[in-house]
Amino acid sequence: MDTRVPSESPSAAPTTVDAAHLAPPGRVASFIAGRRTKWLVLVAWIVAIVALGPLAGKMGEVEKNDAAAWLPASAESTAATELLARFEGSDLVPAVIVYQRESGLTAADKAVIEQNRQEVTPMAVGAMPPAIPSEDGKAMLLTVPLSDEHALDQVKELQKLTDRAPPGLEAKVSGPAGGMEAFVSSFEGTDTTLFAAAAIVVAILLLLIYRSPVLWMLPLISAAIATVTAMSVVYLLADNAGLTVNGQTAGILPVLVFGAGTDYALLLLARYREELHIHEDRHHAMAVALHRSGPAIIASSATVALGMLCLLIADLSSNAGLGPVAAVGVVCALLAITTLLPALMVVFGRWVFWPKRPHPHTEVNETRTAWGAVGRRAARRPRLVWVGTAAVLASFGVAAFTVDTGLGFADQFRNTPDAVVGQQMMEKHFPSGQAAPAEIVANASSASAVTAAATATDGVGQVAPPVKSTDGQLVKISAVLTESDPEKTGPIVERLRAAVHAVPGADAKIGGEPASAYDIATASDHDRTWVPPLVLGVIVIVLVLLLRSLVAPLLLVATVVLSFGAAVGASWLLFSGPMGFAGVDDSWMLLGFVLLVALGVDYNIFLAHRTREEVAKHGHREGVINGLAVTGGVITSAGIVLAATFLALAVLPLVSMTEMGILIALGVLLDTFVVRPLLVPMLAIDVGERFWWPTRPALQPDESPAAAEPVRETAGV
Repeated sequence: MDTRVPSESPSAAPTTVDAAHLAPPGRVASFIAGRRTKWLVLVAWIVAIVALGPLAGKMGEVEKNDAAAWLPASAESTAATELLARFEGSDLVPAVIVYQRESGLTAADKAVIEQNRQEVTPMAVGAMPPAIPSEDGKAMLLTVPLSDEHALDQVKELQKLTDRAPPGLEAKVSGPAGGMEAFVSSFEGTDTTLFAAAAIVVAILLLLIYRSPVLWMLPLISAAIATVTAMSVVYLLADNAGLTVNGQTAGILPVLVFGAGTDYALLLLARYREELHIHEDRHHAMAVALHRSGPAIIASSATVALGMLCLLIADLSSNAGLGPVAAVGVVCALLAITTLLPALMVVFGRWVFWPKRPHPHTEVNETRTAWGAVGRRAARRPRLVWVGTAAVLASFGVAAFTVDTGLGFADQFRNTPDAVVGQQMMEKHFPSGQAAPAEIVANASSASAVTAAATATDGVGQVAPPVKSTDGQLVKISAVLTESDPEKTGPIVERLRAAVHAVPGADAKIGGEPASAYDIATASDHDRTWVPPLVLGVIVIVLVLLLRSLVAPLLLVATVVLSFGAAVGASWLLFSGPMGFAGVDDSWMLLGFVLLVALGVDYNIFLAHRTREEVAKHGHREGVINGLAVTGGVITSAGIVLAATFLALAVLPLVSMTEMGILIALGVLLDTFVVRPLLVPMLAIDVGERFWWPTRPALQPDESPAAAEPVRETAGV
């Protein structure tokens, strides 16, 4: 039964209001949106941002982009790295200058190379080795041992030197130091760049969505403050609690906070606008809106945060580190959108919606929408619609089984840094793997046996003489592999480890770039096996608690998994086709799964939570259609904003970040325009009331029609 709120003027149309709108909001919501207490909320945020704001810019100081930031602690290459610290020069990072003249090096070229050697000698730590010529006489390698502390700046100086090479003599800085500089430069300013890109994208889209010259600013300000707060908290955790933060994590954080925060803001403001058509007092309207939409927003953020925390069981340090970082970001977004934004909205009043300012006691029918029309048309044959939709998604998902995982060094960049060009020149004129050998560490007493075992291993080209540690107990043996492609070096590393492990008493460990790449790939396989089931289990539990149903959560999660498979397949068709990428990053599938499933369930939570309300008022079939109609606009807007925000990752020159942005964007758009409006509602209609089993949506005691009375509120606009 409905009640009518009387109009204050003859021209105002009476509005039909159900009892749920008239139920008193909770104490927390009333405090946040209170006439006086809203100022306390704003003061608390001002204090927080003044205290934490300056720390956000320091997050780059705690980023770690070396191998240790990615490797699992239990990996053999990690143990080898620790042992290598006992050798003289363990803190050195070699830069390799590669010289090439296609017609063959001339005497003048060799004189220039020797002159360069003399010029860079002051940078070198220890003895400066002579340049090494290639067998074909067309290239030379000049290795410069640099200190780890100053390597990045010194590589830039070496690049200035190579830029002055005479015509016809090509010179590039590569090797471990050159590769490190290429990666660090790609991530340089990532957090600031993506913060700005996400802010611009969100601002434009909010302006188009609200078509108000003022309203868009408040969600944007709230999301920006949430992002700054999250970056500050992450900095404190990394600086004081040992949290691992790398460039990938720093890139995803601002995008995730902006995207999730804007989604929550759109949901809250849609409900607030609805309540403003009913209530005269904007404070009460916001309290009701926050009370009614709060459970869905909290459940959505809990889903994402808990899903990301599942990454803590990951072997790969980069994956495990992203979990708490993303969880911090989502929690900050939740706090800002459910406290700061409501307080700002009631401070500014109704006029921020201008030119479409919502007036109290005016009729508004949210079910008469384009999505409502889509739902009613599809509901004529719900089984045909959901089965057909699922079949289309599954057909794209087939391509997911053809994804090539693993990127070589050169394949990781969308541009071509000097380090990549230098490596290609080395591979052309020198044995593969010479610039990045496998490093064997063993007991000194077994040096000759380990050297013999390594030399006899298939796939090992050259083995350097053993070098003793400073305490004389260990030896380091460099083994140059015949391959440099990670897919081919992996089996060689396996054989080499088996060979040296078999040497009695050697206690040999193998590290270096090829072994690190192999250990990263192995850890990624472990993470892809164990993390997804845990994420799905956590999400199902959250949905069961929210919807008080067992059937609905399983079906909702199944639709999101199907959507993820379709997004992976569609993305791979794009990557391997027009974009020409060689493969995907080792962590792409796992991180994409966690982010997409958690964010995709967000929209199902928004839809299912409101649908449950509508089913309680109108019955199952009509309630499902009304739920789609009422949430359609806001979820569509939220999906477009989130997809566009993640596409901001494409501004970075790294293939892995571009691939991640495209995967999330495609997945979110599939959820927004296919899964949420067609697959989920039509599946729910076809299943019938069993969708809500074992409970059934019903009016709560305080929502009974008898409790509702005509209400006239005190004006507070």
